[in-house]
Amino acid sequence: MSVVDSAVYAEGRRVARPESLRETFRLIEEHSGMGWIGLYRPDHEEVRTLAEHFDLHPLAVEDTLDAHQRPKLERYGAVLFTVLRPARYLEDEERVEFGELHVFTGPDFVVTVRHAENPDLARVRSRMEQETDGEGVGLLRRGPEAVLYAVLDEVVDGYGPVVDGLENDIDEIEDQVFAGDPNVSRRVYALLREVVDFQRATHPLLGMLEALRTGFERHSVDEELRRYLRDVEDHAVRVVERVDAFRALLHSILTVNATLVAQRQNEQSLRQSEEVKKISSWAAILFAPTLVGTVYGMNFEYMPELSWRFGYPMSLGLMLAVCSGLFVVFRRRGWL
Repeated sequence: MSVVDSAVYAEGRRVARPESLRETFRLIEEHSGMGWIGLYRPDHEEVRTLAEHFDLHPLAVEDTLDAHQRPKLERYGAVLFTVLRPARYLEDEERVEFGELHVFTGPDFVVTVRHAENPDLARVRSRMEQETDGEGVGLLRRGPEAVLYAVLDEVVDGYGPVVDGLENDIDEIEDQVFAGDPNVSRRVYALLREVVDFQRATHPLLGMLEALRTGFERHSVDEELRRYLRDVEDHAVRVVERVDAFRALLHSILTVNATLVAQRQNEQSLRQSEEVKKISSWAAILFAPTLVGTVYGMNFEYMPELSWRFGYPMSLGLMLAVCSGLFVVFRRRGWL
């Protein structure tokens, strides 16, 4: 059995802990209360049993069986079908791990179907069984919509540590960029991919919460729950805005890094050019005496300066004069 927890509530209090789905169905009718069934990766038979009893729409059932859905909110008659993508940040791997949670909300029941370990709905259930709202009324007394609110609140609050983890990594990347780390581009691209995936999980929430708020008004949900929903919506807006800012910042970091890399390459090219100038200058200077010495080393019998008393000093002086002249010229041009 994939039933993690199953309970029947009457007047906001747990009155039964059924051992099976069929017993849950019976006790909901017996107590005229609300049933909350929590499933973890259910098999096809369990989902079809729920679908038959609660009259779940075939399309919603198909989505639950297949999983791998994007966040969305669909209403099928009296049943609201919600798909959420909870997330948690794995610091060691610098990776966002996404789960998938499906919530069926009906007139007298809530069915939560988890396809991953995250989030911990046992904590949500425990909080709801103990908490009261601003009017001193137990949240569970406000019906299935209150459970949906609590689940949404848990998922959105779970995004907070993910945002903090991404922000911390971006700060580290900025330091790497200005330190000239050659591996920073790979890290930026990897983190940008995580941010884009996170956007896909969070962006649809705004439209979902707006549609849910509109539906609450249409179905006369009490004002207290609307306040809670607006609070969740405010948190979701802040998360989405920060994630959007992360994506823009990472794109800017990529641009800055490319500029710095190009600048360093230009500086390196300039340094190499200066070295080439120096080497070329000294090569030209040293070539002059080599040329003179080569001419006088040809061993011709008839050369005017061979029998001249001042031929040797003249050749040395010529070498020195040419080398000095080249040195002065190159020095004035800044090559030496």
